[in-house]
Amino acid sequence: MIHLDTSFLIRAGVGEALESHRLRAWKERNEQIRISAVAWAEFACGPISHDALEATAELFGKPEPLTGYDATLAAQLFHATGRRRASLPDCMIAASAIHAGASLATSNRKDFERFTALGLSLA
Repeated sequence: MIHLDTSFLIRAGVGEALESHRLRAWKERNEQIRISAVAWAEFACGPISHDALEATAELFGKPEPLTGYDATLAAQLFHATGRRRASLPDCMIAASAIHAGASLATSNRKDFERFTALGLSLA
């Protein structure tokens, strides 16, 4: 299973972007592709048209909810990685992927590499 980060999802919508090619390849291999509620919220903040938002929702289905377990794990990630200002959404996205046993696809690897020692797999 692969979870998409907001940055990956945005770039995947650009025709010839690397992310677009990777997404098509995963779909061809029938990989299960999901989005956390946190990544979805960031994506929906846009700018994005209503039609594009609906089309994306159809493509990936209902976002994975942030559970209490995910929230606790996100707080642990936040503390373990230095309580970096404005990093809580990344901690929540990483926690959702870890909890789901999914690899995280991101265009901002630098933002998420600090979580690999804590159980996150990057796609």
